Amino acid sequence: MKHELKKQEYKESQMIFFRHMTLIRYKKQSMRFLFKLLVFVTPFLIGVKSTSQTIKKTKYASAIFEAHRIIDSLQQKQNIPGIDIAVSINGNIVWSEGFGFANIELQVPVISGETIFRIGSVSKPLTSTALGKLIKNGKLSLDSTIQTYVKYFPKKKYPITVRQIAGHIAGIRHYRNTEYTSAKKYSTVESGLDIFKNDSLLFKPGTGYSYSSYGFNLLSAAVENASGMPFLDFMKHEIFSKLGMNATFADKNERIIENRSSFYQINASNAIENAIYVDNSYKWAGGGFLSTTHDLIKFGNAMIKEEFLSGKIIAEFTKSQKLSNGKKTGYGIGWGIIKRNKLKGFGHDGGSVGGITKFQIYPKEKLVIIALSNSSNVNYAKTIESIVDLFIEAKKQ
Repeated sequence: MKHELKKQEYKESQMIFFRHMTLIRYKKQSMRFLFKLLVFVTPFLIGVKSTSQTIKKTKYASAIFEAHRIIDSLQQKQNIPGIDIAVSINGNIVWSEGFGFANIELQVPVISGETIFRIGSVSKPLTSTALGKLIKNGKLSLDSTIQTYVKYFPKKKYPITVRQIAGHIAGIRHYRNTEYTSAKKYSTVESGLDIFKNDSLLFKPGTGYSYSSYGFNLLSAAVENASGMPFLDFMKHEIFSKLGMNATFADKNERIIENRSSFYQINASNAIENAIYVDNSYKWAGGGFLSTTHDLIKFGNAMIKEEFLSGKIIAEFTKSQKLSNGKKTGYGIGWGIIKRNKLKGFGHDGGSVGGITKFQIYPKEKLVIIALSNSSNVNYAKTIESIVDLFIEAKKQ
């Protein structure tokens, strides 16, 4: 076709096509047929650029073909309602594709780069970037005690620093009992700290590693007081807006958020059902943000380009911290460290009610990959790493 359809016509065409595709799939007809239909027929149906056109025109054709097969198989085996995945190389998105439904009841398909998912603990790298901005502006120091910025947080047996909290070596506890599925609304960052602020540390800071989302809630209080702005306002105006992440939000249940996915879980009978109701207001910084694959690609590329934060700060944040005995933890300042075969990078996984996320950045290869889903029960296993290998190999050719 010579002319592209308007954006709305494209969405409607895509919705109709994917609805029919999924109905066929659930009737258990040949997946090979469906894939060929998706790859070769979609451009003629909707008359716009699609994954299939990218396959024909770029050297990543075979990588895209195989990556599609891997994710399609993952979705079927684990009964995942919807997945969105994107890969960027050299600052450009070379593959972006949605699978399944953002809302099953209304038969709304995942629209790649537009459907908004819960990102869980991938919120932590976003929060660490706020720390980086404050460090850059001389308003915060990693080696200051937390009470320097959060005077209302009770002193413990041992002093704890911002660095230790951001690296999960401060001894602050993680969720207990039913806290992970809290449905209580907290109106302020400070009120959310009441959950754990009076508890003892798990160990002397620096002597152990214990992952803690609550530690990042405490860091958000430090961001508030060091910046003089409410945490969510700081994130919106100083991080998201400046990076062009216009589809990244706090997961507020009461707010109308266009393109927000519904959230699901798998029951004991392996059937899809609505995820339980939760209110993430107690943990914005540690696991309470929503985003899209394309927004997180922008974020990942900003980390590679070293423009938003200085190279020095990024290097500091993405190197492993060490315990007092010299042992490396494999975690920096809000980032997990990736060392696999000859590859080095950093990233973060995210687990939330109704959403599992995988986010990886490989600076040398200039590759960013993000996978988002709307189920509580996704296990990516080694699928993302396999896809990374496919694209890196294709890039060499």
